[in-house]
Amino acid sequence: MLQKIKYFLSGIKPLRSFLARIFVIIVLVGSLPSLFLRYGILATYTERAVSLRISDVQTQGRILANHLLTYKYLQDSTSEVINAELSQLAEVYNGRVLIVDQNFKVIKDTYGLSVGKIMISEEIIKCFNGENTTNYDEKNHYIEMTIPISAPVEQTNSDLPGTQQTVQGVILISVSMESNHTTWQLLNRNAVLIELALFILIVGIAGGIAYLVTRPFHHVTSEIQKLQAGHFNEKISVPEYLETERISDAFNELYARIRVLDESRDEFVSNVSHELKTPMASMKVLADSLLMQEDVPAELYREFMVDIADEIDRENKIINDLLSLVKMDKTKADLNISQTDINSLLELILKRLRPIAIKRDVEMTLECIRPVVAEVDEVKLTLAITNLVENAVKYNNEHGWVKVLLDADHQFFTVEVSDSGIGIPEDSMDHIYERFYRVDKSHSREIGGTGLGLAITRSAVLMHRGTIKAVSTVGEGTTFTVKIPLIYVK
Repeated sequence: MLQKIKYFLSGIKPLRSFLARIFVIIVLVGSLPSLFLRYGILATYTERAVSLRISDVQTQGRILANHLLTYKYLQDSTSEVINAELSQLAEVYNGRVLIVDQNFKVIKDTYGLSVGKIMISEEIIKCFNGENTTNYDEKNHYIEMTIPISAPVEQTNSDLPGTQQTVQGVILISVSMESNHTTWQLLNRNAVLIELALFILIVGIAGGIAYLVTRPFHHVTSEIQKLQAGHFNEKISVPEYLETERISDAFNELYARIRVLDESRDEFVSNVSHELKTPMASMKVLADSLLMQEDVPAELYREFMVDIADEIDRENKIINDLLSLVKMDKTKADLNISQTDINSLLELILKRLRPIAIKRDVEMTLECIRPVVAEVDEVKLTLAITNLVENAVKYNNEHGWVKVLLDADHQFFTVEVSDSGIGIPEDSMDHIYERFYRVDKSHSREIGGTGLGLAITRSAVLMHRGTIKAVSTVGEGTTFTVKIPLIYVK
């Protein structure tokens, strides 16, 4: 039910406003108690008035019943004293009094309408059986009650305690509550006027409170609109509430990240342009040199063509790495997850890279602590580990070493790639995963690096819900640690 009400309110566009909801809540909280209080007080007043009137009339009725017995009114209804009392009682309470004898015959009616008639009702019968009845007709505003005319009787059995009573007649009294109802209407009218004045006051207070409460949020909106208008160097600050302060801080952090991403995008485009132009420029120079010379020796021609082929290979590698990175960057990139023997995968990677290591006289070793089978994308993981091992070989010293260690626990497997290479300076550690970033640009050009390998590796690891960490000491070597779940979680 609450969900339906919430859905209904959310469908009313004005009530989707925070200000409107605060306003409505304050108005309801302020108005409903007074409404309930009015109905409670009026209901209590009516109940109390009826109770007092019943008690008062019953007392007068019991006194009258004793007088009826004293003057033997049931046998002779001509007593002026009793008739005067009956008329006075009916007049005082603006009601009607009827006296019914044991034969259910009406011997007295202050209205003079039912004298001599037989009156049988459930209330009269109950009264003859010793049970008093009282009924309040809320619609017509009158009380109807019965009072027994009881006389003591002689007891034949002296062992019975108390005095036995016999009902010789019934007094049927109808009392008007119209005067009390008139008072109730007057109280209700005054209460409504007070409620109306209070409601107007509450509406004013609610409007003021709602405005004050929501003003900081309007301030947040205003500050954001200023940024949209072109004030890019500004930060929003709305410290009025802890919530608005948190919103401001979160927005500033998001805005800062967007600016960093924007700058990174510009830098990336610039780097891509530069990296693609460099091989093209080299090929252009080599080609022009050949065209400008006549009768170029075959040896020189061959040497230039080899250089052009190397530049083409370099261009092709940059393009392939860019394509791989773009695929990794897709938010919905598909992973071809399968059960993979990680031990065999690492052995295959090292087998492929061993010729490069032999060429640079770098010793490669693989140590597997235990057999590992995990749910991974074999192609992407191979690309990631290959980049790490290849970098460890290329950025190593002569006669150095590269060690690959595989281990696992009940949740993750870990691949650790260590080398005895040149190391990474501490001030470069935060940038090694950036695209086209190179620690030693001259050395990277020499060995043909594109500056995209670690960016590709990191993307592949993150796609597997894993982590990658690097520890390095300049001149001593670097260790990359990749930690990936054994079971892939989408």
